[in-house]
Amino acid sequence: MTVSRPVGSPIPVASVPNLRDAGGYRTADGSVVRSGRVYRSTDLGAVADADRQALDALGVATVFDLRTLAEREIRPDRLPAGATEVALDVLADRDPSAAPAMLQKLLVDPVLAEQMLGGSEASEHLLSSYREFVALPSAVTAYRALYADLAHREDTPVLIHCTTGKDRTGWAVAALLLLLGVAEEHVFEEYLLTNEQLLPALTPVFDTFREAGGNPDILLPLLGVRREYLEAAVDEMQTRFGDIEGYFVRGLGLGTGDIDAIRGRLLTRD
Repeated sequence: MTVSRPVGSPIPVASVPNLRDAGGYRTADGSVVRSGRVYRSTDLGAVADADRQALDALGVATVFDLRTLAEREIRPDRLPAGATEVALDVLADRDPSAAPAMLQKLLVDPVLAEQMLGGSEASEHLLSSYREFVALPSAVTAYRALYADLAHREDTPVLIHCTTGKDRTGWAVAALLLLLGVAEEHVFEEYLLTNEQLLPALTPVFDTFREAGGNPDILLPLLGVRREYLEAAVDEMQTRFGDIEGYFVRGLGLGTGDIDAIRGRLLTRD
């Protein structure tokens, strides 16, 4: 049974921060994105036993894991009861030296972090990453599989996640909401909720970095989200494909029937 919550509000599962329902948003034609169908979160590698009942109660049938193989091996998901996992490595084709695994080194080495993240380097890295979400071949393959599955899947809800649930997952949900007809301003509002729902959970990370002699402020561009990151992906999408439907059809290779099916499954009228 779907629990009624304010749109965009966090779902209180302490060991899975940044967990929220992507539904509830109204579209330009007056439809509403169905609640209780698509969730987003951080990875599920640290689900506490005390939280399993709350997570299971969402009824998730499929977990789409957008992480790299290395990330999945380091921290395998603890899946909700009855859920199936689908691994979709968005960054498989990226230079391994730029892989998210590098993040772990930066968080414990203030000197390295200052060298790599000082100035505008962190922001530039993220801007480049978001453009890759649109253009990188492995990203195209992963997102095509995700949306094709959503088009034909009978058993929802689904949960989409990467490691912190903000970048790869952020684009996955933003593109989906844009396709469903949610106004861009609301898509950005949904995306930016990550700063409210993730960063407080990372307080121990910031504290450890400070204790090691680092300035936690240089981590913010990397561990949070900024409007310009998502703008970079939207700009890349529009430059290459014109609009969101062009991205889904020409960029991802989905058919109009797939798009109609996604809308049919995820939109409702009051």
